[in-house]
Amino acid sequence: MHWADYREGSKKAKVHLGFDLNRSIPRKVFLSDGNGPERPFVSMILSPGQTGVMDRGYQTHDRFDQWQEEGKHFVCRIKAITKKNILKNNGIDPESNVFYDAIVLLGTPGVNQTKEPVRVVGYTVDNTKYWVATSRHDLTAKQIAHIYKLRWDIEIFFGWWKRHLRVYHLIARSEYGLMVQILAGLITYLLLAIYCREQHNEKVSIKRVRELRIKIQNETRSAKDRTGDLNLKSYAIPKVYAST
Repeated sequence: MHWADYREGSKKAKVHLGFDLNRSIPRKVFLSDGNGPERPFVSMILSPGQTGVMDRGYQTHDRFDQWQEEGKHFVCRIKAITKKNILKNNGIDPESNVFYDAIVLLGTPGVNQTKEPVRVVGYTVDNTKYWVATSRHDLTAKQIAHIYKLRWDIEIFFGWWKRHLRVYHLIARSEYGLMVQILAGLITYLLLAIYCREQHNEKVSIKRVRELRIKIQNETRSAKDRTGDLNLKSYAIPKVYAST
């Protein structure tokens, strides 16, 4: 992988994936070398009106301004020590786990302060304080906290994808070959998602994958028994359709 710069004696590539939290499916994918920046891909993944949910690695105040100019929303965890110049305090429900909700200019004046105001929500989960910056002013603080919690769905997806579709074993070293392998894995996942939704009205699960594997194996054996050999031209492979 000579194209994938990382450090001497080591090569690494990064996958930048846009994951649709509403439907639990991947939507856009980009590939870069291991030293490539991650933050610029947010603008490439998000469309105007969409909301990106990100962890602290994506905190960057000039891009908070850029995304708002582009009409793209964000819910991004930020560092607790980040300076906040309060412009307006929002009301807080004393019965909730939210302890902070304000419209602020984020960062140090003259250094990295945002030009556009952002909303910052602070809340506690299991004695851990979370600080989240967002451009969504139409939601409650509890809804903002819940949206950030959904970010873990992409971690669950990647774990499932690598573990059950075996995409962690590289079969190609070139940039093109690696992208083909990644796309093949994503297409397989999408077909499974369509099958599970259309046939069982549920998300992808290893239970359904095993059932489908057994069904295909049984149909393959049955076809061999009937013909003595599997004739791909006459064998009817079950089709799965997507509805829009």
